[in-house]
Amino acid sequence: MRTLFIFNHPYDGSFCNALLDAAIQGVERAGGEFDLIHLDKDGFNPIMSSGDLKAFSVARSNPLETLQMLDNKVLDYKKRLEKAHHLVFIFPIWWMLMPALTKGFIDRVIFPEVAYTYSSDGSMHSSLKNLGHVTVITTMGGPASVYDTLMGNAVWKAIKYGTFGVIGINQCKWMNFDQVAKVSVDKRSHWLKDVEEYFANM
Repeated sequence: MRTLFIFNHPYDGSFCNALLDAAIQGVERAGGEFDLIHLDKDGFNPIMSSGDLKAFSVARSNPLETLQMLDNKVLDYKKRLEKAHHLVFIFPIWWMLMPALTKGFIDRVIFPEVAYTYSSDGSMHSSLKNLGHVTVITTMGGPASVYDTLMGNAVWKAIKYGTFGVIGINQCKWMNFDQVAKVSVDKRSHWLKDVEEYFANM
């Protein structure tokens, strides 16, 4: 199995980085392969340009033209996505939302002719033939119960139902770690072990 990590956190000492390390250890224990797209270090531009919107607008009628209009970074990500069996997002929840780089990745890469195609009736279907599972790993400073009550777990619903569910990838899991700055070192260590075991047993 090949796992592709989409990672977004600018601080190397963050708990998100520790979660990434634990996940990679789990993949390696299982004898799997992994690839890492580190959005903060990769020079990825999250902003949808007028060219991107034009490419989107012609995708149904002229998919080849859409591909020709995309930039090299997106085309590189496309090749890496096509090899993945398991796609994993790791990022913090800030102000109840995902960071800009993660949102930009979804906007610009979960895109027609990159991650999905249109059928004759206009419905969308994943073109990522190897991809069977998506995992989202998040951290937050506040309690998860408040996030659920106030926001209805908006980030998770946007990814599971509003993004991957729409293109037909329904095997999705969310692992959320809340109040990270307040919990004990032992608690964080337990979480890291849980993440490693999850990936080791995929």
